[in-house]
Amino acid sequence: MSPSDEAFQELARIFSTRKNRVLEIELLPPGLGPLLQDECSIGITKKYLVQAFVTARRTFFENCTNTLCDFASAAAGDDIDSIVQEYSSNRLGYLLVSTEIILLFDCEHLTACNWRKRFLEARKKRHGLVLNEQEPFIPALDAELTLMTTYLCSPLPRHTKSPTLWQHRLWVLHELLQVGGLEAAFMHPQTGRPVGQNFQSKGAGYNLRNAACLLTSELAIVLRAGELHPRNYYAFSYMRQIFELLRKNLEETFDVALLAEPMINTVLDWCLAHPSDISGWMFQLHLLKTVQKSDLHVRAVDKVICYALDIGWEGESLWTFVDLSVRGFDLRDTLSHKLQVFPRTPITELAALDGGIPPSPWKTWLTLAKAYWTDGQQECKDI
Repeated sequence: MSPSDEAFQELARIFSTRKNRVLEIELLPPGLGPLLQDECSIGITKKYLVQAFVTARRTFFENCTNTLCDFASAAAGDDIDSIVQEYSSNRLGYLLVSTEIILLFDCEHLTACNWRKRFLEARKKRHGLVLNEQEPFIPALDAELTLMTTYLCSPLPRHTKSPTLWQHRLWVLHELLQVGGLEAAFMHPQTGRPVGQNFQSKGAGYNLRNAACLLTSELAIVLRAGELHPRNYYAFSYMRQIFELLRKNLEETFDVALLAEPMINTVLDWCLAHPSDISGWMFQLHLLKTVQKSDLHVRAVDKVICYALDIGWEGESLWTFVDLSVRGFDLRDTLSHKLQVFPRTPITELAALDGGIPPSPWKTWLTLAKAYWTDGQQECKDI
């Protein structure tokens, strides 16, 4: 067996025995490899991954053509049972694990990602959406979600910020909502759904509690991805799309603001721990705009200003959030006292600071903060 085939077989064994568990995969320096495994923690060298990818790519393109033709027939309604029969065959098993290894090496491999979509669509066509007939399809979607979590939450160079993987996860979640409702989407293996649990047909289970639990689960994944890849625009955009998806599926009596409000403190704490991450701040602003409560707006922005003043933060991202929030929610008069504890520099006299108002709006607040720190130091000297 060639080194490439051996590497492929080792990774294939790991993926095929995953059993819907979320793995944490990272690249190892050459001296520690080629492959280390401790339960769900996987370490692999770049060379070993390249070797596995070579065999996976060859296996995929040698076997995918006929299967894709079968999928096309299945989509047209012809001989759908053949897909199920082939699912247990070695060829389809190798195709599935090959795409997983390909995406581990190249997270933007659209051919492999789209093949997995067509495979899931074929299974959906086979089982349909009739009550009690969609159960075999739901575990397949569960497995796909945990696979995406493995990619998106592992410390890999590009996966956490991959638009292809985030959009694929959104598509899978949309399919799961269609088939099993919010109850199925929330109670996938990541959150401990009992095995074999039955679900209602499309439209059942759309309730506020399950929606909130789903958002909490997805937010944890997004925040983890944001930690691994700073300024992760794609991750936070995914959360916005999840909100829109739930907005379309929730009953009219539910207000999406009720879903956003419990997340504000969690996201705010994350932003304060990562004050230079503009993507996180803009998502926090999105949540505040969704929840139309002026007292909540004041508390959130006040907390940010106090934090920045206490640690002497001058970064653009945080002060941009402050500026947009104050202007967007009309909080200037309410929060101006935060930067007027020193009587010598009121907001009305800001134009006199540094020769005039700074060109960027956020620098207005930074200029006030600098004056605040200067006055604070002067007061300490006077004491």
